[in-house]
Amino acid sequence: MDALTAGQPAPPFTLPALSGSAGVPDPGGRRQVLMFFQEAGTPTCTMQVRSLADEAALLGELGAAALFVSTDSLERLQAFAAELPAGVALVSDADAAVAKAYGVYDEVSRRARRAAFVVEPDGVISLALTWYNPLNSEQLAQIFAALGLDPSA
Repeated sequence: MDALTAGQPAPPFTLPALSGSAGVPDPGGRRQVLMFFQEAGTPTCTMQVRSLADEAALLGELGAAALFVSTDSLERLQAFAAELPAGVALVSDADAAVAKAYGVYDEVSRRARRAAFVVEPDGVISLALTWYNPLNSEQLAQIFAALGLDPSA
C-alpha cells in the first residue's frame, strides 16, 4: 500500500497503550502527531521519540497531542518508557495493521518505517512525512509549522 499523503482521511484506530488505549481520532478533539518509530530502545528511535516528547508543553499550547506508534509489544514499550519523559503516549501496533493502513510498513524489516503525520480534529492528514529522519531538524520544524507555530515569532 502507498503511504498516505496530506489531504487524505486518516484511518481511525484504537491500539493498546501503556495507559490503556489510544488512537485516532483524539477523544478530546485535538490535533494529533502520529510518530511511527522502528524499534523501542534503540539509539536512533530513542532520539526520534525524545525530540517530540521533550516538546510536550509546546504541543499542548498548540492544542495538539503526540502518539508514538511502534510494532513492538507492550512489554517492550514498558521498558522503553523508563528512558523517556513521563507521560509519553507509546502505543503498540503489534500486528502492524495501523502501519500498513498508513502505508509505512516495511515488509523487509517487518516493522514500521520512521514516519510522522499530523492529523487534524476533522480526521484529515495535514502533513505526511513518510520517511522521517530524526536527524533532520527541518522535518521537526515542519511538524510544528503544520500545528500552527510561526517560526518567525
